[in-house]
Amino acid sequence: MSNLVFLSVLFLLLQRPLSSLSANSEGNALHALRSRLSDPNNVLQSWDPTLVNSCTWFHVTCDSNNHVIRLDLGNSNLSGTLGPELAQLPHLQYLELYRNNISGKIPKELGNLKNLISMDLYDNQLEGKIPKSFGKLKSLKYLRLNNNKLTGSIPRELTHLKNLKIFDVSNNDLCGTIPVDGNFESFPMESFENNKFSGPELKGLVPYDFGC
Repeated sequence: MSNLVFLSVLFLLLQRPLSSLSANSEGNALHALRSRLSDPNNVLQSWDPTLVNSCTWFHVTCDSNNHVIRLDLGNSNLSGTLGPELAQLPHLQYLELYRNNISGKIPKELGNLKNLISMDLYDNQLEGKIPKSFGKLKSLKYLRLNNNKLTGSIPRELTHLKNLKIFDVSNNDLCGTIPVDGNFESFPMESFENNKFSGPELKGLVPYDFGC
């Protein structure tokens, strides 16, 4: 009899939709993010890990399959750091974390978010280099990293992002030269101001990271 019960339970578990399992994984990723952040205004109060469906949490938007597609946490007085667990949100399209006090490095794992359309991390305290992995974000249209403390050069991998319409890294501590390939030829100079750039890239004359 016990074997029959076990097989029945096993059958029910196997029948669980994959979207439910995915939702659990995404909920775990969001809770890991919450644990990294200080939230004096209780913006993340509804992020209860005991609730299986994270789509009921405030500032989280899901699609019809309960996949997280949007995080809206801009201007929320959050501080702390970002971690690699954000890459466990594979359906994410909009990552809005602007105007907070988030510090530390930008996780290179964000480059695995292949469905990402917009990444707004501007007006924070982020430091370190812009990850080269961002060159894999083929769906990305808006990348705003201005008003942080980023260093190093602009990864040339970003010049292969054919859908990129808005790119802003102004008011950082970046160095080297400004790319001229791909969509970068159309971005206004205001997107690069108040850094330590030595000017537009002069191909064949100086290395692109000249001055770093």
